[in-house]
Amino acid sequence: MAVAAPPLPAAPPSSLETAAARLALLLTRGGSDLAEASGRGDLEFEAVVGLRPLPPRPAPADAWAVDGGQALVADGRCVQLVVTRAARVRFRSGRCVLEDEGELRAAVLGPAEAAVARSALQLPGLASDCAVDVNLLRDRWEWDAVERCLFEAEPGAIVLVDGDLQPDWRIPSTFLASLLERAGERGVVLVGVTKHSSLSRGGAPLLGQLEVEAAELFGDRARWWAPLARTRPDVGYGLQVVAARLDPDARFAFRVDLPGDVDPEPVLGALAALCDDAGFPGYPYPLAVADRLAACPRWLRQEVRMQLEEHFHRAGVPPQVRERAFADRHDLMERS
Repeated sequence: MAVAAPPLPAAPPSSLETAAARLALLLTRGGSDLAEASGRGDLEFEAVVGLRPLPPRPAPADAWAVDGGQALVADGRCVQLVVTRAARVRFRSGRCVLEDEGELRAAVLGPAEAAVARSALQLPGLASDCAVDVNLLRDRWEWDAVERCLFEAEPGAIVLVDGDLQPDWRIPSTFLASLLERAGERGVVLVGVTKHSSLSRGGAPLLGQLEVEAAELFGDRARWWAPLARTRPDVGYGLQVVAARLDPDARFAFRVDLPGDVDPEPVLGALAALCDDAGFPGYPYPLAVADRLAACPRWLRQEVRMQLEEHFHRAGVPPQVRERAFADRHDLMERS
């Protein structure tokens, strides 16, 4: 009689199987603790998230939107040339009356260039030893564009910002505090809309969970909002963070940042009236226009690179010196 061979030991799970199992657990188990992946710690979160219906309101008569773009033009690793710009858009009574793609600003980044880059930011209170990267450059000039919108906006206007209302951590908190104060004095409301939020609950993306809960509570085509957090009292400025679904046809809800002293529901209701475009349901259309204007596509980067080459030629920089400094060796090796 033949003896059956013992079963072979099961192969250990692959790293992908282990990672997938962990993600599946995070996405399905729920949780209670709210957090932000950045770990900045500026926010105090609600103990319980309460979903609320969002009644519609008329659109603001004056609506502005600001978004920024950036591109890496030349990369020598230890030194880089980048460009940034901040676009502004204005809608009055539902009609676009301003499309300003913004000044294209070039900057040299690198350890030896930090002092020059900091000086070019023209930002009082900036730490004298802080590092300067493209994120700080872009953020600085986006907020400069926001400031110009505030001065030109009519009372009762909304100024929309792509992303949250918390500037880069290197920008002094007094800058935003002053901006919020001036906006309040002029009767203008700053609103930040984040397309892809890092807020979480129980380690999993928060907004996806709220979208499911809101559909069960209000139905599939409901507008809704929920308070999520406020800035700590010692931060230096007051903000509140909410989640909101702004159109019945919207696939997604968004994180929305507001000044801490405004009533969220009327502002969100007015914001929802700007979010009914068929191509971008649920997202403020003025911001979609600003995003298009601010983008720095490949053709723009190539155009700036050709201008840079002309400057190098006039300055007498030999072609082989330029190539050795800025050639992408990875790209060259992958093509060979």
